[in-house]
Amino acid sequence: MKIFTIEKIREADKFTIINQPISSISLMERASSACVEWIIEHCKNHTKFSIFCGSGNNGGDGFAIARLLYLKGFDINVFIDKENSKFSDDAMINYKRLKEFSGISVQDFKHSESFEFDEQTVIIDALFGTGLSRKLDRTYKELIEKLNKLSQVKISIDVPSGLFADEILEENQTIFIADYTLSFQFWKRSFLHPETGKFTGKVVILDIDLSKEFINKTATDYVVTDDETIKGIFKPRSDFAHKGSHGKAIIVAGSYGKIGAAVLATQAAMKTGAGLTLTIAPNCGYEILQTTCPEAMFISGGENFIKEIEIQKDSVYGIGPGLGTDLQTEKALLDFLKHSQNPVLLDADALNLISRNQDIISLIPKNSVITPHPKEFERLFGKTEDSFQRLELARIKAKELKIHIVLKDHHTQIITPEGKVFYNITGNSGLAKGGSGDVLTGIITSLLAQQYSAKNACILGVWLHGKAADFSAEKFSKEAMLPSNVIDELGNVFLLLNKKATT
Repeated sequence: MKIFTIEKIREADKFTIINQPISSISLMERASSACVEWIIEHCKNHTKFSIFCGSGNNGGDGFAIARLLYLKGFDINVFIDKENSKFSDDAMINYKRLKEFSGISVQDFKHSESFEFDEQTVIIDALFGTGLSRKLDRTYKELIEKLNKLSQVKISIDVPSGLFADEILEENQTIFIADYTLSFQFWKRSFLHPETGKFTGKVVILDIDLSKEFINKTATDYVVTDDETIKGIFKPRSDFAHKGSHGKAIIVAGSYGKIGAAVLATQAAMKTGAGLTLTIAPNCGYEILQTTCPEAMFISGGENFIKEIEIQKDSVYGIGPGLGTDLQTEKALLDFLKHSQNPVLLDADALNLISRNQDIISLIPKNSVITPHPKEFERLFGKTEDSFQRLELARIKAKELKIHIVLKDHHTQIITPEGKVFYNITGNSGLAKGGSGDVLTGIITSLLAQQYSAKNACILGVWLHGKAADFSAEKFSKEAMLPSNVIDELGNVFLLLNKKATT
């Protein structure tokens, strides 16, 4: 799914209005109806709605939602700024339609201070949508601060009020804190970054049938990985395949006390379908690896840490989990990068070793994959002010080095050498545990070995990792799930993918 700027979304609205054709007020009605359908389906235990409406088109959506919910039998209270409301044209039309129903109470914002919101009430934020481009004035700031203190379920329409759709927040900015955000047609970039996404709650994208012609022909560098994307990437296993058909994955991992990282990466590579999986690890991990990963072959790389990385042709290497930062390991990595021209995946301590010697960065083969978390990225490329700046720096570095960067975060971003960005929306905070990154290394390495392109291996690999984590959280909870549970759930994810591929 493409991510458009607010400017492009407005163009999509205008193109739809002209070419479907449909009037702007009818398009607003379509959007409001989509919201009401979702609300009725998901708020069955609530009977009352208090809807806070601004003067722009977001407020117009709110007026239409109020009217439609009232017609469905709900108790509705609408709050507006009666003293300073100069409504947009479409908002005024819906306000007049609303006023035709005597059963809908319309009150001033200031009356909300004494209003009693009971447990059956849902609060709907339709104050500002995507049109907000300035800080909130005092009236709205104080109102949102009061609403944020209430314990009732809160829903934002399109964008939580006070949040900018395309950019980072200014310090101490007041934002409506939603439990759900019902957003029209597209994800907004601010939903996908930790500094801003924390205000949205669960994001629900509602299809309001904006012009597919416009969407298809309009270019963007930012995309959300959705089910259709994955369906187009995934390659079901042929019935006539043999182990040679699915490549050789070599995991280079482990040091004394960190053999578990090698185990997790190896198991993940095998579970993701590599034809052959080998592990280069120190001898101190021999018995552990042979016991826990009997299907994988062991290659000695040293005694307590790796000091030699054997180069094999026609293999894909995933290097880094639990590797340690011994000087001899650093030399072994340097020698490998000097003599191997094939793309490689570098993670964890491999990245930490490279960050100690910036000259090594230029040795990373073109079309390789690096998978840093924010601190590893900072060590490699320098400090940034926020995740928006970090992503833009990653785009610069991906283009400069001609590599793929998997920038780990709550919504991990895959950045291609062309500067394209794919946001992943599977996964959950249960992955915030040591070992989760080792699993991802094994998954992507395995997909690379199976001759997925680097771009597709990253997109599919991150999606698989997150989807398996979602299955794990359902079984064990985010708190109790383990990286090993994520590996165990990969089979169920592949069952799902194969079922979708045949329908």
